[in-house]
Amino acid sequence: MKSPVLFLGLLSSVLVSLPANAARLQSWNFNPNNNQLSITTDSEVKPKAFLISNPNRIVIDFPKTSLNRSTINRSFGAAVREIRIGQFDAQTTRIVVELAPGYTANPEKLLIKGNLSTRWVVDLSVIEKDVEQISSSPISGSEDKIFLPIENNLNFAGVVPLNHEISQLESQIKSLMRRYSSLTPGMFFLDMETGEYLDINGEKAFPAASTIKFPVLVALFQEIEAGRVKTNETLVMRRDLMTGGSGNMQYQKPGTKFNLLETATRMMTISDNTATNMIIDRLGGKNRLNERFRSWGLQNTVIRNLLGDFKGTNTTSAKDLVRLAALISNDKLINRNSYAQVMDIMRRCKNRSLLPVGLGKGAAIAHKTGTLGRVLGDAGIIQTPSGKRYLAGILVGRPFRDARAKSFINQVSRLVYGYLEQPRSVSQK
Repeated sequence: MKSPVLFLGLLSSVLVSLPANAARLQSWNFNPNNNQLSITTDSEVKPKAFLISNPNRIVIDFPKTSLNRSTINRSFGAAVREIRIGQFDAQTTRIVVELAPGYTANPEKLLIKGNLSTRWVVDLSVIEKDVEQISSSPISGSEDKIFLPIENNLNFAGVVPLNHEISQLESQIKSLMRRYSSLTPGMFFLDMETGEYLDINGEKAFPAASTIKFPVLVALFQEIEAGRVKTNETLVMRRDLMTGGSGNMQYQKPGTKFNLLETATRMMTISDNTATNMIIDRLGGKNRLNERFRSWGLQNTVIRNLLGDFKGTNTTSAKDLVRLAALISNDKLINRNSYAQVMDIMRRCKNRSLLPVGLGKGAAIAHKTGTLGRVLGDAGIIQTPSGKRYLAGILVGRPFRDARAKSFINQVSRLVYGYLEQPRSVSQK
C-alpha cells in the first residue's frame, strides 16, 4: 500500500563563497509543510536533473556553478537516507538526494520547477514506499540515468507572471551604482500589471533592521484569521522584552498594558522595537516565526535575535520582501480583510525619507523601512495616480551612517517610478 512521505527535520540554508565570475549556490532547504526542496542561486543557471539506481537517488547538476568547500552531508531517517552537496567537477555543483532502501519515485511525476532561473523547487512528495512495485521500478533495477524535466515557471512567488527584465532601468541604475561605489545595494522591483521587473542582487542577504517587522505583521494577521490571536487582546510589557532604539514604549514602566492591535500598529508606524518584541513573543518566538517564513518561500528572512538587533544578525533580502508583498497582494497568505488592515497600517509609516521621496504627486505607498548604522532599506506596495501598482524592495549596505545611502535609494525610487508611470504602448519594451 502506498503511503505519502512526510519528511521530518529541516535542511539548513547553506551559504558558500564563490568566485566572482561563477554562479553561486546561495541556499537550499526543505520545507516539511509542503514536502518541497528549494534551491537558490545568485545568478542565472540552467540545471540538469536525473534519477540513478543502486542506490535510488535524485541528482541535480548546476553547470558553471562553483562550490569552494568540501562536500556537505545531511542524514535523515525514513524516506531520505542522505542529501549531499558538493563540487562534481571544476564547472559543476551537484546536489544528490539519496533515497532510503524500499523507497522509489516515478520519473513521470518528479518535476523540478524553475522561477526566474535562480530558484528551483523539487516536489519530493512523489517519493513513495511501495513494496509491490519496487522490483519493477524504473530506477531500481538498472544503472541507466533517467533524465527529469525542468519546467520554467515564470510566475514570481507563484502568483505574478513575469515578462522581462527592464534593461533600460538596469543600465541607468548600474550607472548610478558606479557613482555610489562605496555602497552595496540589493533591489527587486516588480510591475504587477505587466510583469516587468528589475533584479539587481535581489537575493543578496542583508541585515534586515526594521524591515523584519513586515513579515512579523503578516504572521500576526494569519494568527488572527486562525482565531488563535484576538485583536482586542491585552499585552503586558515585560522587562525582558523592553529595548532601546526606535519607538517610545520603552519609556513606559514594566507591566504597562497595551492593546494588541495598538502594539502592532506602533511596531510598523513608528517602528517601535519593544512593540515588535511583544508581538514576536505573542506569536511563539523567533523559531516559530522562522519556520513560517520558510514555508512562505522566504529564503533569506531569519530572526536570530529580538529587537533592537543593533549588530544586524537578523537578515532578509530585497526579493524576499517583494515576494511577501506579492503573496499578500494575491490572497495567498491572508484574506482580503486582513490585507486591507495590513495596508492601512503600513500606509501610516512615519519614515517618508526613502522610497516615498522618489514618488510622484498622488502616488500612495504602504511600506516598512529599516535603519541600522551599516544598512538602510525600504520595501512595500506602491500605487501610482494612473492606477498602476508595483512592488518595491531595496536594501543598501553602507559605511557606518553614510547619508549617501538615503540619496541612492531616493534616486533609484525616482528612476523606477518614472519608468513605470510613463505612458507606453503595449509593445514597448
